[in-house]
Amino acid sequence: FWDTMGMFAASLGKDCIDCHVLEAVDNWDAFAEETPQIQTARRMIQMVNGINRNNFGGVGLVTCFTCHRGAAVPEAVPELALQYGVPPDKPNAMQFFPSPLAPSADEIFDRYIQELGGSERLSNITSFVARGTYNGYETGHLDVPVEIFAQGPDRHATIKGDSVRIYNGRDAWIASGNFPLPLMPLTGGNLAAARVEALLSFPAMIQGAFSQWRVGITIIDDRDVQVVQGTRAGQLPVNLYFDDSGLLVRVVYWNRTAMGMVPTQIDYADYREVSGVRMPFQWTLTWTTGQTTTQLSEVQPNVSIDAARFARPAVAQ
Repeated sequence: FWDTMGMFAASLGKDCIDCHVLEAVDNWDAFAEETPQIQTARRMIQMVNGINRNNFGGVGLVTCFTCHRGAAVPEAVPELALQYGVPPDKPNAMQFFPSPLAPSADEIFDRYIQELGGSERLSNITSFVARGTYNGYETGHLDVPVEIFAQGPDRHATIKGDSVRIYNGRDAWIASGNFPLPLMPLTGGNLAAARVEALLSFPAMIQGAFSQWRVGITIIDDRDVQVVQGTRAGQLPVNLYFDDSGLLVRVVYWNRTAMGMVPTQIDYADYREVSGVRMPFQWTLTWTTGQTTTQLSEVQPNVSIDAARFARPAVAQ
């Protein structure tokens, strides 16, 4: 649901109250009040579904973004600057052509593991507890304390302010007073994303988590990077980006919504050494409904973590 709302926001360059009434900011029930924009959106949903059903066998090849491209009103007149300009590079593309100039996925991962400190040192870290700050839309872009509990190979819990996000290796939940559901189980693409984010805490596990890999070359912030895309049966692909240092600088994954696929992007920075292993102390998570930044101040490796940390959380107040 949130990702579908994010599709509308990203496609039209809008925020919640651009379509909903202003009172919805402080009152969840007010989101149900119909506005002319909501009525228009429902007609647009029917139109898009009809286009896909009548022309593409029901596959969602046409979405809101296909026409709107970030504008409230789609542009119908060709733009000459686009026609004669240099096509912009799209590093976050799901579909790309593998490059014969790029190293193999094995070579890229081998270097990545080496740059982090080597497979032996990585295997010695089986858990960690991290602390720092977190800020985003729900915090008013003010820093709030964050705690992260991670246990290999794929258990992960994040506590930020009054919000808790847990993945226990099979199931995942978010307990937050900022959501209309105070305890929200994650399913589908959201559950798959929680698994990917948990695996990233233990880099030696990443390559084996996907059955097939392909490699390309693209550009991020005027820097050449190698993009390695992993696929797994029944799930959407995941892109990992490595710069000249051999370190992971970005991850992009997608989720399928009722109105098309939406991306989530995580950018990593500030690598520091912890017990001989380099770990990112900062990452920025960007998706269609917000952007957040986590900055760690300390990481304690191989800490004993109570299994209850990864149990289903209590309902948020």
